[in-house]
Amino acid sequence: MNSLGFDKSEKNTKVVVAMSGGVDSSVAAVKLKKEGYNVIGVTLKLYNQSDVSKSKSCCAGRDIDDAKQVALHYDFPHYVYDYQDKFFDGVINNFVDSYANAETPVPCIQCNQTVKFTDLLNEAKNLNADTLVTGHYAIRKGGLNSAKLYKALDQNKDQSYFLFATNQEQLNYIRFPLGNFLKSEIRQLALNYNLHVNDKPDSQDICFVTSKSYRDLINKIQPDLNKEGNILDYNSNIIGKHKGIANYTIGQRKGLGIGGQEYPLYVTKINKEQNYIVLGTEDKLQKSEIKFKNINWLGENYNKQNLHCTAKIRSTQKEESGILNINDDKGTFVFDKPINSTAPGQACVFYKKDRVLGGGWITAN
Repeated sequence: MNSLGFDKSEKNTKVVVAMSGGVDSSVAAVKLKKEGYNVIGVTLKLYNQSDVSKSKSCCAGRDIDDAKQVALHYDFPHYVYDYQDKFFDGVINNFVDSYANAETPVPCIQCNQTVKFTDLLNEAKNLNADTLVTGHYAIRKGGLNSAKLYKALDQNKDQSYFLFATNQEQLNYIRFPLGNFLKSEIRQLALNYNLHVNDKPDSQDICFVTSKSYRDLINKIQPDLNKEGNILDYNSNIIGKHKGIANYTIGQRKGLGIGGQEYPLYVTKINKEQNYIVLGTEDKLQKSEIKFKNINWLGENYNKQNLHCTAKIRSTQKEESGILNINDDKGTFVFDKPINSTAPGQACVFYKKDRVLGGGWITAN
């Protein structure tokens, strides 16, 4: 049994590595190449490189060249697929539509769910690859047909939250060889391998938003979303005008244009149908229960009813404990202690210790 779980030699195991041009996927590709695997690098061109100048992006311009240089240096094939249309339809349009529907999207999850683990996975299978490898910080355990998803060793870099929508068939096929490494160890491996990307910054924020604000992208694609409406206080009094609901998210405090208040105010509600937003004090953001839909369940050995586990509603927030209940494709999570600022459109991911049980998309009702 080789290190990727296949009962054959490394040289007879064909591996497609998704290479974003960053240090993580580059190290994953080279590490497997040095171990003797039959490696093929694949990079997706997701948006126009002329729109991208920042060093913390991925999958465009310089990033494609970086991935290709790594492949050339270590002598393995490298292909570039133009997925700009797929990415626009599956991720960018969804991003804009979410804000238009008073939701706060998580495009990294949607990218994994559509472009990477659907379209790219199919490309890997078309190349007769045994597996698709990524540089995500997560751990996959189990056999060829019974894979389970766990948090990465490096809790500061863990990306399991962004992988919750990976279904069982996809998880069986994919491998995450960096999950048992610290980020510092990956940087050191990049130095050992003489990779020119060893000190390249990690991609951050939203890769396809090239200006200072995502609102510029929304206004460019759907300028009609700038319809003004009323800003209400928690007692339904009109206290101002907003610049279009797509410019606001639940929990937002800055850029509201409301001054002279006794206490800081936050967006606590967005009403798409009547085109108004409600502001309230921070305590009005607290919730004990959230609802979600479109559930991807990976905890086949666990009861979905009255399950005590933890949940995370943002990648940067710690998990909170509570009770999970799932019925068909909808569910609720009741937290042991109230939490702040849950926004429709965000992901709620469930954990039992380090294991990912699945997740769903938060709804308003």
